[in-house]
Amino acid sequence: MARIAIFGAGYVGLVTGACFADLGHDVVVRDILEERVDELRAGRVPIHEPGLEELLAKNANRLSFTLDVGEALDGAEFAFVAVGTPPTASGDADLAAVWTVVHSLPQLDQGLILVMKSTVPVGTGEKVRAELDSLGLGHVGYVSNPEFLAEGTAVRDFTNPDRVVVGAFEPEHAERVAALYDGIETTVVTTDVASAEMIKLASNAFLTTRVSFINEIANVCELVGADVTDVALGVGLDARLGPHFLRAGIGWGGSCFGKDVSALKQLAGNSGYHFQLLAAVIEVNELQKRRLVGKLKSQLGNLRGKVVAVLGVAFKPETDDTRDAPSLVLIGRLLAEGAEVRAWDPIAPERVLPQGVTLHRDHLDALDGADAAVIVTEWPQLRGLASPEVRDAMRNPLIVDGRNLLDPSAARAAGFSYEGVGRGSPSVAEPAGTPEPDAVPQ
Repeated sequence: MARIAIFGAGYVGLVTGACFADLGHDVVVRDILEERVDELRAGRVPIHEPGLEELLAKNANRLSFTLDVGEALDGAEFAFVAVGTPPTASGDADLAAVWTVVHSLPQLDQGLILVMKSTVPVGTGEKVRAELDSLGLGHVGYVSNPEFLAEGTAVRDFTNPDRVVVGAFEPEHAERVAALYDGIETTVVTTDVASAEMIKLASNAFLTTRVSFINEIANVCELVGADVTDVALGVGLDARLGPHFLRAGIGWGGSCFGKDVSALKQLAGNSGYHFQLLAAVIEVNELQKRRLVGKLKSQLGNLRGKVVAVLGVAFKPETDDTRDAPSLVLIGRLLAEGAEVRAWDPIAPERVLPQGVTLHRDHLDALDGADAAVIVTEWPQLRGLASPEVRDAMRNPLIVDGRNLLDPSAARAAGFSYEGVGRGSPSVAEPAGTPEPDAVPQ
């Protein structure tokens, strides 16, 4: 078994470290935030990710946490980079944290392979390789091993992956990194560094294209009286297409999709190619986030003084992550229209909300006296929203379902006005056992 250092104790770094430890490796996770390291040393997990807390506790004897680079690299055979690469104002990826890791590497005697988990532009590996050589670290190997972990299912995604991608300059380094995953049944794609970098960006770009496509179909469905859920079902049963990422709604969010799609579009532009399709994908998603305001106005008229309960703040269920969350865009638009906004989410932090917006942990509190309820995140707690209790609590029993979580006929039968996304006619009951299109994870 190997000794692994991981730089970055965020969603990717912690899940990667815990899962590698579960495979039997010795793992040291290094972070620059003292409070985060202190929490982890005390057995407290600073992020919400199902299964992670149990996995960290189970493998505590093979996991440690540190602020010190030297301690992390002491005896390490692999150093995984799992730091953030947020977008800059131009749309490029900000690689400052990546370069900080590279420049923090000491002159090591032992052989070390630097493994890039962070999502980086194509060509980053070549630049890092050149920088390592210039720093006198030519003996340090470099491998691109992009992550495909969706928040909310990250532990499962690591232990049951669709594939493991390994791009390397030296075949021996690729083999050694691939061997770290021994015990996991999957396909290992071994390629060059640039292709590995592109696989990650292309994967996310294609997923977002599917989401924006089905949202465009949903918008047309509203005009012609079709039901997008039935359309998505019929399309998804085509073996050439499949059902995944064909769930119409308010649009995708999160820290990865928007960043990665923008980065690929910017990369193409910097290389002299105008990626027209991705420009449209991004535009459709931005407009989709705002369409729910139009639905509210069509039902309520002027929104000034109206009380709107926004149900769901995190960008997806089973996470507390609010980065690029559609809820925040919607809340901003509602406030600009003069509405009084209340929010509900079981775990998202209140600090992300604008001043004057209160976060409730009980959705009935948020709905008391409300003129409308807007489903933004498909938390399972909301499946029973169309209930007599909720109807009686609201001043005006209107549900705008931004995730098509509820059955329109059942909601209307329960006394609610109901607006979904692309549901131009009452939905026909699906046959038992029919696969349902995936929700929109990241």
